[in-house]
Amino acid sequence: MKPNIRAFEVKDLPQMREIWNEVVKDAVAFPQKEPLQDDREAEDFFAEQSFTGVLEDAGEIKGLYILHPNNVGRCGHISNASFAVKSSYRGKKAGEQLVRHSLQKAKELGFRLMQFNAVVSSNLPAIHLYEKIGFQRLGTIPGGFQMGDGTYSDIILFYIVLV
Repeated sequence: MKPNIRAFEVKDLPQMREIWNEVVKDAVAFPQKEPLQDDREAEDFFAEQSFTGVLEDAGEIKGLYILHPNNVGRCGHISNASFAVKSSYRGKKAGEQLVRHSLQKAKELGFRLMQFNAVVSSNLPAIHLYEKIGFQRLGTIPGGFQMGDGTYSDIILFYIVLV
């Protein structure tokens, strides 16, 4: 069975929360410090996004993404997204499938650009993927991300035009 990306459903929340919290606890990619505590909190969080997609493979959620405006008002046409893949499923092109799906979904929702505000410089697989797809580097913010061990890492800003 081929992996499928679709809108999340309430039944997906336990698996989604597990994947999301795994990335939060790793403390090397997401800015959040606190995991989602329960399915109610997870449902509220994922439902408030412009779109939340899950990658399902053989009946199991292997990854997800959230898509939302990067800003408001006159900058509301710029989207932002975050991606999480189950650690045991990484290296199988799930991230690329999620990113490409998010770009298409962002276009469908009327966004004109996608911008990533804080790609941690040590996240080489993500950087390679974004550049492969066509994202452009905007610049680097020295020490912009606090790692789980308390040290600071640079963050890189990326963007891609969708129209």
